Amino acid sequence: MTISPASLSFHAAQADDTAAFIALRGKTRQNAISSERLAEVGITADTWARMMRSGSLPGYVCQRGGQLAGYCFGERDTGEIVVLALLPEYEGSGIGKTLLELVMAELRAQGHPRLFLGCSSDPASRSHGFYRHLGWTATGETDQYGDEVLEFMFKTDT
Repeated sequence: MTISPASLSFHAAQADDTAAFIALRGKTRQNAISSERLAEVGITADTWARMMRSGSLPGYVCQRGGQLAGYCFGERDTGEIVVLALLPEYEGSGIGKTLLELVMAELRAQGHPRLFLGCSSDPASRSHGFYRHLGWTATGETDQYGDEVLEFMFKTDT
């Protein structure tokens, strides 16, 4: 699908929208996680909103025609990109890259010279090639979910 950039809006995520974030997470093409599964690991609309209100979970959303198309969130204190999620019809449109860049810039402004995230080690997974194409590299570690840990090191200004 060709998407006109003029039809998209990107802005900081709002804590009042966490129920919509959880609903979208269950609709992603790969690595969809239901609201029930998220609740099992302690992620509910209330806990997500609380983290956002505390400032520990900055994030950005993309909307098209007032409808949520995707979002990305990072962890302020650790520099972890905790989630990047898009509805399938928006894959390949540049929205994911833009959302990721917005959160990366936010975390860099918080003083993180290095960011990290968990990513599928399966080359058939869309995320596998996506992050590597954008300069993320494998650390040789895996996280508690069995995902490969990737890192991004910002270039220092010289």
